Amino acid sequence: MKEPALSIHLTTVPLASLIAGVLILFMPKLLNYIIALYLIIVGLVGVFGTRMFHLP
Repeated sequence: MKEPALSIHLTTVPLASLIAGVLILFMPKLLNYIIALYLIIVGLVGVFGTRMFHLP
C-alpha cells in the first residue's frame, strides 16, 4: 500500500492563532477580547482538564 506523498494536519491551536492574528491585524480593538477569551479557555482547561471538552 502506498503512503500519501504529502499529509497536512491542522490542529486547533495554530488555526485559532492564525485567525486571531488576522483579526487583530485588521481590527486592533478586538485584541482585548481575544486575549480575554484565550485566558478564560486556558484557565478552564487548567482547572478542569481536557476531559471537560472531550479532547483526547
